[in-house]
Amino acid sequence: MHADFQLGADLWGKRIVVAMSGGVDSSVVAALAARSGAETIGVTLQLYDHGAAVGRTGSCCAGQDIRDARAVCDKLGIAHYVFDHESRFRDSVIAQFADEYLAGRTPIPCVRCNMGVKFTDLFALARDLGADALATGHYVRRMEGPEGPELHRAADPARDQSYFLFATTRDQLDFLRFPLGGMPKPEVRAIAAELGLGVAAKPDSQDICFVPDGDYARLVKKLRPEAETEGEIVDLTGRVLGRHKGLIHFTVGQRKGLELGGQPEPLYVIRLDAAAQRVIVGPRRALAVGAARLSEINWIGGSYAGPIAAKVRSLAKPIPAVLDGDRLAFPQGEYGVSPGQAAVLYAGDRVLGGGWIEETEAADVAVAA
Repeated sequence: MHADFQLGADLWGKRIVVAMSGGVDSSVVAALAARSGAETIGVTLQLYDHGAAVGRTGSCCAGQDIRDARAVCDKLGIAHYVFDHESRFRDSVIAQFADEYLAGRTPIPCVRCNMGVKFTDLFALARDLGADALATGHYVRRMEGPEGPELHRAADPARDQSYFLFATTRDQLDFLRFPLGGMPKPEVRAIAAELGLGVAAKPDSQDICFVPDGDYARLVKKLRPEAETEGEIVDLTGRVLGRHKGLIHFTVGQRKGLELGGQPEPLYVIRLDAAAQRVIVGPRRALAVGAARLSEINWIGGSYAGPIAAKVRSLAKPIPAVLDGDRLAFPQGEYGVSPGQAAVLYAGDRVLGGGWIEETEAADVAVAA
C-alpha cells in the first residue's frame, strides 16, 4: 500500500465504496483501497444516454468511461455497480446550467454536480451498500483537527480541487476519504502503470463534461431557444455603443467578442442585465469589486474566527476578505467577481466553506474612476 494513501486505520478491513468515473484517479483509489485489505466496491453513475455517450472523449461518466471503470474493477477482482442517474443529472445540473446563463450569470456545474448527483446520491448509494466510507479521486486532503475532520487544499497546488468542494458538509466529511490529496499527478499515473491498469495514460476529463466541444452557447440555445434574444451594449452611463446576439455569449470580465471599434480605451463586460437584455461595458478599472453578497453559505470551519481569504474563481489566488453575515468584503478590491460563481473561504490551506455570489458592489476605485 502506498505511504500517502490516507485511508485511516479505522477503516482497515471494512467496506469502502469508491466513486469511479472511469479515469486514472478514481481507478488508483480503487486499487489502493483494495490493496489495503478493505472490502472495496466500485460505483459509477451513468449521467448520459449510453448510445449518445459512446465514443465521447474528454468527459466523465460516459459510455467508454463506464467500460473503463468496469475493466479496472474486473482486474482488481472487486464488485462494480452502475446506476442510471441521467434524468437527475439533466434536471439538476444541465438545466440549471442553461437557466443560469439565461439569467446573465456564470454557472459552475461541477460544484452543483458534487453537491447533488455525486455526493448526495452517492452517499445514499454507499450507505445502502453498507459502506463505512466513500472514497473519491478528488485532489483535496481530509485532515483530523481538534473539532473533527477538516478539508484542506491538495499538496500539489496545480491539482487542487478544493474550490469545487466548498459545499461539502460536516456530515459528508465524516464519511468521505480523499486518498490522492497528498500526491502529485505523475505519481498517481506511475502507480496506475505499476499496477497494470489500462487507464494509466488516459487523458484527464475536461471540467464541464456535458460540453465536450466547449461551445456552451450552442448547448444553451438548444435547451433554451429564447437565449438568442438580441439587445444593446451600453457603457456605464447607459449610452448605446452597439448590439449583441444574446447574453449567453458574454461573461463578466470578457474583452473579446464585443466588436466595438473606435473606443478610446479597451472595454470589458462589467455586468449583464438580464431583465433589460443589456451588456454593460466599461474600462478595466470598473471591474474592481469591493464586496459581494453570498447565498447558500456552507460553513465547515467550526469555531474558527480568525482571518480568512477568499477565492472567487477556480484559478484565482485567495485574497484577504471579511465575512459579515452574507456580505463578503474585499478590503483590497478584487477583479473577476461574477454572479453565479462561488466564493470559497480559506484559513491558510484549510477550507472553511463558501457560498454562491449573487450580486457585487463596485470598489471605491471603480466609483472614483
